[in-house]
Amino acid sequence: MPDIVITEFMDEGPVKDLKAGYDVHWDTTLCDRPEDLKALLGDAVALIVRNRTKVGNDILEAGPKLKVLGRLGVGLDNIDVPACERHGVKVCPATGSNNVSVAEYAICAMMMLLRGSFYAKEDILAGKWPRNENVGLEARGRTLGLLGFGMIGQSAARMARGLEMEVIAHDPHLPGGAPGWELAQSVALDDLLVRSDILSVHVPLLPETRGIIDAAAMGRMKKGSFLINTARGGIIEEDDLITALKSGQIGGAALDVFADEPLTQEAAAKFADVPNLIMTPHISGVTEESSGAISTITVANVLRELGGAK
Repeated sequence: MPDIVITEFMDEGPVKDLKAGYDVHWDTTLCDRPEDLKALLGDAVALIVRNRTKVGNDILEAGPKLKVLGRLGVGLDNIDVPACERHGVKVCPATGSNNVSVAEYAICAMMMLLRGSFYAKEDILAGKWPRNENVGLEARGRTLGLLGFGMIGQSAARMARGLEMEVIAHDPHLPGGAPGWELAQSVALDDLLVRSDILSVHVPLLPETRGIIDAAAMGRMKKGSFLINTARGGIIEEDDLITALKSGQIGGAALDVFADEPLTQEAAAKFADVPNLIMTPHISGVTEESSGAISTITVANVLRELGGAK
């Protein structure tokens, strides 16, 4: 039985650091085979997962010797944190590892949506020259709204300010005098919806944030405004967004996360004919730089909790 089980992809270098002191079982398919995962956990003292491995009471009971759960990333919606606490398992996310990657994705998606000209390739190759149909918008002078103003939101705010944008944010969990608020104006949720030209989502998926951007919320937004989600699927009501995109209430959207990942056939079908929609497979936080940082931080967290090598 291994000492440490890893269920998803990470950088190989930090895995070698673990193998220097522990018996490590690394299998990136285990996230889809929970029964096989349980069978490996009998003697394991550490489990390392990304976002596709669901860690609940059944997994924890299969690993009675588990001391630490390393999370290759920052979101914890796939982890039953109270159950981990009951089992005495320390949950260690890789805090701060992908702030820049996610923020850069959000700003890049915003620029693509504003210009709107990145769909012109087929017309150009067909001999057309659609300049008049591809007049875009500038970021300068527009308002970026940030739903959630943690480390990622603050990184995005710094970048947006460099583009001479107005930045507003809603985050009831960040005290008014906390560092970071010099980068954005703190506003109520309704003000955020009404004033944002581009709304970017940076909150965790919690009961209070599930479905928070629904038809009513989108109806409060400016007609033709843009919506970006790099946080978690379920925060934006996908069916309501599809309706808003087709009607033009929302002028465009970029989704890196979805309610079901990978997309089911049913979900793929409903998105198929939606206009002005950028879709990517949950990669906003995945760059060479962030992947290295995530893996390094996670391994450091695990080794710290285990007291170093055996």
